Amino acid sequence: MLTFELLKTEGLARRGRLTLNHGVVQTPIFMPVGTYGTVKGVMPRSLHDMGAQIILGNTFHLWMRPGLDTMATFGGLHAFEQWHKPILTDSGGFQVFSLAAQAKVTEQGVVFRSHVDGSRLELTPERAIEIQEHLGSDVAMVLDECLAYPATRDEAARSTERSVRWARRCRERWRLIRDGDGGVTVTNPGQAQFGIVQGGVFQDVRDISADATVAVGFEGYAIGGLSENDFILAAKIDELAKKYAV
Repeated sequence: MLTFELLKTEGLARRGRLTLNHGVVQTPIFMPVGTYGTVKGVMPRSLHDMGAQIILGNTFHLWMRPGLDTMATFGGLHAFEQWHKPILTDSGGFQVFSLAAQAKVTEQGVVFRSHVDGSRLELTPERAIEIQEHLGSDVAMVLDECLAYPATRDEAARSTERSVRWARRCRERWRLIRDGDGGVTVTNPGQAQFGIVQGGVFQDVRDISADATVAVGFEGYAIGGLSENDFILAAKIDELAKKYAV
C-alpha cells in the first residue's frame, strides 16, 4: 500500500518519496508512457538502465487490445510487460471522451463504439476500476469527466459534480473488491486508488472539487484538467485542498 514521505520543501517546490507495492518513486518524477503495455522503442531492461522508476499504462487501450483475457493469462500488467517496478494506469476516460461524436455521456457512464471493431461498449466508474484490478497497477485512477475547453463556469461546475459522484462510485467498487465481494480477480492486492481534482480554470470550482474529492478518502490525489496527462502524485494530506493549485 502507498506511503509518502515529504523530504524537503523550498518555496512551492516539494521533494518526496512515494512507496508503492512494487517499489519506491522519488518525486517529482518523469513517467514514461507505455500505452499498450510497452514503452515504444524501449525494452524494459533499457528503462531500468535509464533509471525509470514508474511507467504509465492506458486502461482504455489495454482493454481494447490485447484485452483482459490476455492480461489474465499473464497474471497482470507487470508480468505482461516484464516490468517489476511501479505502474500507474489512467482510467481510460480521456481516450473515451476524445471519441467525441462516437461517445454519449450519461450519469451511468460513457457509451461509445470501439475503434477496433465498432462494437458498442460502456465505460462506467465501476468498470474502469474492475479493468484496473485485472491490470494490477500500483496506482489506479478514478474515472472522471474530461470536459472540453473552453467551458463556462456552469458547465465546469456540473461536470465537476458528476466527477465527484463518479469518484464515490469508484471508491465503493474498489472497497467491495478489496472485501472479496466484487467478483473480480485482484492481481495486485497493494493497489492504491487516486482521486482526481477537476474544475477547469475556475478557482472556486476547483476548491469545491478538491474538498469533495479529499472527503471520499483516497490513498492519493491527482490534478486533472490543466494539461493532458498532467498527473501530480501526492500523499493523502489534509492540506491538499489548499495546495492543489501550486
